[in-house]
Amino acid sequence: MISLKTNIFVPEKIKVGFQNREGTYTKKLAYVIYYDQKGKLRKEASWNSWRDKKIEDLDFPNEPMSGFVLNKKAGGYSTGWNHRQTYVRVYDPRDFEFEITIANLLYILENTNSIKGKGLEGDFIYGWDGSDLLLIPTSSPDYAEISNINKLRHNKPKFNGKDLIIGATYKSNDNLNLIYLGRFYEANGENKESKAYFFYSMSDKYYKIKLYKSLTDNILEIVDDKCVDNYSNLMDELTKSSYYSERDPSKDEYVNYTLDEFKNGFSTTYYGDPFYTDEGEKLFVSKYRYNWYSSNNYNDRYDVYDSYRNRKNEQILSEATLETIFTKFKPKYLVTYKSNGEVIKKWRVNRGKQ
Repeated sequence: MISLKTNIFVPEKIKVGFQNREGTYTKKLAYVIYYDQKGKLRKEASWNSWRDKKIEDLDFPNEPMSGFVLNKKAGGYSTGWNHRQTYVRVYDPRDFEFEITIANLLYILENTNSIKGKGLEGDFIYGWDGSDLLLIPTSSPDYAEISNINKLRHNKPKFNGKDLIIGATYKSNDNLNLIYLGRFYEANGENKESKAYFFYSMSDKYYKIKLYKSLTDNILEIVDDKCVDNYSNLMDELTKSSYYSERDPSKDEYVNYTLDEFKNGFSTTYYGDPFYTDEGEKLFVSKYRYNWYSSNNYNDRYDVYDSYRNRKNEQILSEATLETIFTKFKPKYLVTYKSNGEVIKKWRVNRGKQ
């Protein structure tokens, strides 16, 4: 049996644009897009580029209704670079025609009847699986769950971090059951780390650890306020995850390089290695960055700059020796620590003996 993903989005309102097109009942083909929970039109750019702006676009409430009729196959050809997937055209009783995929058609025919001369039997509603439009029969076994999750999306309660219960089960916006593990630091490299809300997915087979910086638009409801029996086992999995950090940013320490450490570490830094100043600013050192093809091939000269991508504020110091850079900037490296004081890593450039 064919089934639909139950995280399909069902909007409250749709917008329809048109092109004149032969082979349709109304001589008009429609492109249907939708308003999301915040009232923002989705896929508006491609919709605007496709539609004929001389034909007035229309807004409709997205409510279950009957009267849809199958028309004909469209697409399904390939001429060199020009390939068009096979679709089926469907008449909407509001007097426009649109296209659905063959997979959507098979799902419809598995859950309702197409009566010759009368069209598709029963009520239907529009939904979106990512960017793909679907026509969903309300008689399908998936419809009840799809409808329930979308009611939550449109009328979701506000969750604050202090309201979350350790070990309790929550429903996410993408219809996953998640166990709340706690709020911890996210492991995101040497930059100052921020905290995130960590959850364990009971539904996703591949990505078990979910983390959100914000609960808004991510958590829809509490499913069970009781702590799961295996909470400690889930925490063991979390601590092994690459997303989780025991780092305490308040313990970060900036340590001065010695001149020998700096010279040994940065002597072959062709692509740009970082150090920190007394003010905590991150700067980069590179050999020949601005003089890569220059005739001034000074083996002991380096460039200092403040951004690897944004060059407008770069070239703080150019063609300088490492001794000059060391004297001017008093370079430091970063040492990070766990909350118990244990060193995690010394972010030090180290290419030679120190």
